[in-house]
Amino acid sequence: MVVGVDGSASSRAAVRWAVRYAELLGALVDAVGVIEVPLNYGWSAPVVDTSLDEQTARRNFTQELDSVFDGNRPVQVRESLVRGNPAEALVEAARGAEVLVVGSRGHGTFARALLGSVSQRCALHASCPVVIVRAD
Repeated sequence: MVVGVDGSASSRAAVRWAVRYAELLGALVDAVGVIEVPLNYGWSAPVVDTSLDEQTARRNFTQELDSVFDGNRPVQVRESLVRGNPAEALVEAARGAEVLVVGSRGHGTFARALLGSVSQRCALHASCPVVIVRAD
């Protein structure tokens, strides 16, 4: 089972849902976070956020997972932090998985959307069933 983690309220709800479901099935949960390097294409060279520190991102990712469980993270949760496009990375991570669990909305710019672009792309392109969880 794969669950996407981005620090949003719906992502935290998705992690909790995935762990409860995995406990029922006796399954492992692969918690996947994605570092998306922002690029801006235009007349000049692409702008890359050079302040992105992978160690800081990993530490924040681990802290986010720990905060979901108040420091008592279940043993069956494995961490994976990758670089790339969030939807593509989650779809790829879910190849061969029983289910992909994502939050309904992340930290995108269009806050009024009922379904985020990442969750929508995952639902359309994943090779396994996708569960989309709303924030508590």
